[in-house]
Amino acid sequence: MAAGPEQGRSSHPQRSPRMKVLVTGLNGTLAPKLAALLRHQGHEVLAWQRDMLDVNNEAAGRDWLDAQGVQAVAHLAMGDAHWAGWMAWWAAQRGLPFVFTSTAMVFHHEPDGPHQVGDATTAQDDYGRGKALCEQAVLQAHPHAVVARIGWQIDLTATGNNMLRALDDWQARDGRIGASTLWRPACSFMDDTVAALAQCLRLDGASPSPHTPAGLIHLDSNAQDGWNFAQVAEALGKAAGRGWQVVPEAGYAHDQRLMPGVGQGVVLPGLKGKLVRLKRL
Repeated sequence: MAAGPEQGRSSHPQRSPRMKVLVTGLNGTLAPKLAALLRHQGHEVLAWQRDMLDVNNEAAGRDWLDAQGVQAVAHLAMGDAHWAGWMAWWAAQRGLPFVFTSTAMVFHHEPDGPHQVGDATTAQDDYGRGKALCEQAVLQAHPHAVVARIGWQIDLTATGNNMLRALDDWQARDGRIGASTLWRPACSFMDDTVAALAQCLRLDGASPSPHTPAGLIHLDSNAQDGWNFAQVAEALGKAAGRGWQVVPEAGYAHDQRLMPGVGQGVVLPGLKGKLVRLKRL
């Protein structure tokens, strides 16, 4: 007798297929955490070795990506708009997911925030302007790419470039942390950020839908809570068991928060709730 449509079908949910994901920036701080999460999910992570592959050699780079069978790209490395743009174009031609991490630094403090997804970038420094150019290159090259603007990252291991490490160094250097009450920083915990980036990669193999994150998105755990820097530093110090001397002061003034776009599909947990939970552990 012929098998019915339900016969032979497993009752267990299917696991997402194993994918080959290029993650650039693995010598940095955030990319290794994304790579660790992707490996935990069962995916294979490939690195871009700059000492072997010149980012400006577009033809060789495309050939390498094809030879490796890359199925998704998470571009977290420092680099120029040319590199970001041609990799996004390569992914677009093959219908592959592409995620680029940008920064709150694309916005200057004048005009002030909170900053919306559709606001024009206003960076005055080379870093912020460079990231804005990368954003444009990626979005022009790939209609379904995700450009995720992120703020200052927090990680309780205090390694690499993150807020906890910076405040540890500040306290050690000055014996105090002069924290502005006029600055509302864009910030989030790295584990929340990488979880959101992994979601944006669409590694379940699903085709883009109206609910799929695409285009510019803002990932900021402080967007709704709106804590000033002094509040963040005090709460983080308590959650991490630090004995910092946080001194609130009227310093740098900027509402730097990155407000999520309507229907952007992925948002981060609130900063206040996360810090309160960590304090109780």
